[in-house]
Amino acid sequence: MSFLILCLSSLLVAQVKSAPTIEAPEIVLTSVPFEVSITNFELQQVCAYQLKINDLIFDPTVCNSDELNFEYLLVEKKSDNQLELLLDQKEIATEEINVLRGWISLLPPLVSILVALFFRSVIPALFLGVWIGSFSILGLEIGVLGQSFLEVVSKYVKQALADPDHAAVIIFSLMIGGLVGIISKNGGMQGIVNSLTPYTNSAKRGQLVTASLGLAIFFDDYANTLVVGNTMRKVTDKLKISRAKLAFLVDATAAPVACIALITTWVGYQIGMIDVSVGQIDAIDQSAYSIYLNSILYSFYPIFMLAFVFTIAGSGRDFSVMYQYEIAARQGNDKSVQGASMGYTNEAESKQLEPKDPSRAKAINAFFPILIFIISVIGGLYATGEGDSIQDIIGSADAYQALLWGSLIGVMTAFVLTLFQGLLSLEETVQSWYEGVKFMIFAIIVLIMAWSLGQTTEILQTAQYLVSILGEFLPVPLVPTIIFILAATTAFATGTSWGTMGIFYPIVIPLAWQVLFLNGMADIEHMYIIYSSVACVLCGAVWGDHCSPISDTTIMSSMASGCNHIDHVATQFPYAILVASIALIIGTIPTGYGWSPMIMISVGIVLIWIIIFLFGKKVN
Repeated sequence: MSFLILCLSSLLVAQVKSAPTIEAPEIVLTSVPFEVSITNFELQQVCAYQLKINDLIFDPTVCNSDELNFEYLLVEKKSDNQLELLLDQKEIATEEINVLRGWISLLPPLVSILVALFFRSVIPALFLGVWIGSFSILGLEIGVLGQSFLEVVSKYVKQALADPDHAAVIIFSLMIGGLVGIISKNGGMQGIVNSLTPYTNSAKRGQLVTASLGLAIFFDDYANTLVVGNTMRKVTDKLKISRAKLAFLVDATAAPVACIALITTWVGYQIGMIDVSVGQIDAIDQSAYSIYLNSILYSFYPIFMLAFVFTIAGSGRDFSVMYQYEIAARQGNDKSVQGASMGYTNEAESKQLEPKDPSRAKAINAFFPILIFIISVIGGLYATGEGDSIQDIIGSADAYQALLWGSLIGVMTAFVLTLFQGLLSLEETVQSWYEGVKFMIFAIIVLIMAWSLGQTTEILQTAQYLVSILGEFLPVPLVPTIIFILAATTAFATGTSWGTMGIFYPIVIPLAWQVLFLNGMADIEHMYIIYSSVACVLCGAVWGDHCSPISDTTIMSSMASGCNHIDHVATQFPYAILVASIALIIGTIPTGYGWSPMIMISVGIVLIWIIIFLFGKKVN
């Protein structure tokens, strides 16, 4: 009897082991290729398996002792939702798949963009995009509408927060915001300003010092805008520089330097966004931080805008509407002064950045914590990376770990300096840190919702669908240019660069990679298209931010500079259009065809210099 039971048990185990399992994607789109893998297959007949979809039979593309895969599968109709695994023409396993029409995968990002454009608010737009994505994944049936709404938080937001790398980005961003708050309140940033102001004895030098100060406060665009604008306003008024010119210098250095400097409040956000895209592509083995570093050379708009700012400031020349405002200001009739309320500023935000005791403001109290922060991050990258070269070490390093270590050490350095000198009490230091943290809350909410949207677009294979309809018609070299135009248009209409990045980053890298793949160019030699595409999301977002009258940083630049907001937009727009045109024509398009970005940066800077000296007029 026991022998019989043993035989039956062995037979059952053998049957269980021999039962293959079909692993299919959570969502399959019509007319979009997908892949199915089989587990627990019979090794002796591994290549004899076939997969049947409707009346079509597919042979395996990979069959060996380790894996059995069916690739490049297609379904043409929503009703083709049954997969049948065949062996010797007999059905041995079935799997029902969730088939959606391809265009449905575009709904989450498309709705997010349209709602953001129409209502001028990015967080509700992203939330609605995630909800529609969740609803689509559950089958687009009215009965699951409530469940899909609840899963926005219970599934997608929770998963976004549960990711250790995402948590690291959030902590890092909050810590940097807190660091900015401390070194603002203890007088450190005011000290940097004070150390530069003695050199402002002419309009030209005043502009150069303002631009240089914009570079010095490189780690946060909000802090940059509020500190430089409010501090230099008195200096530039004395030198008869128009408020419109001050607002331009403030606005044109804030975001460009913050988005390409290696360690800023933007870095964590950008790396987090890039990681959303990179995680969807197994073939790319570079870290998000490595891709970010490589993309900096392709960030032509911020680089050219900084070159433009310093050339304009150093030459004493202007053109277009700005020239008229500068002439009027030199004659004592600055048309751009905000008349309705002199010193049109956001008092609450400005006071948070004002030092408690301006007489004790010292540059070292900002410079030293920032220096320690930078050194700590570099040390963290070196400690966690591996390789023979610096590039290999940084590329393989745990950037999240390094940024966390650096931000903590930087904050503690600022704490100790502040308390040791008696600049603030312990309670005041903690409060200043908290005020700085509050500046980052909006960005972090956008980031979390963007991560959540990225999950839905990955499941819905949005990028793959875009490639299926555009891939054959989208020239590979022009992919970054098209991305720039789309990002710029969205940022201009919504007024938010961070929101634009949150919408576009989850789909841009997969889109660019799939276009490369369809053209037989998905290899390391053509990674520059990926780098340029990443950079163009950023560049387009910053350009739209510069030109949009509803942009937060544009409004803050007007407020902090005491400039009429419409005058600021009107005078900055021609300059931004010119620089963006140079960035596209001299930078993005040629490098899309494989030209060296270093050479094109040099050519672009020379062209900027020539244009300013040919068309700019001396302001006397």
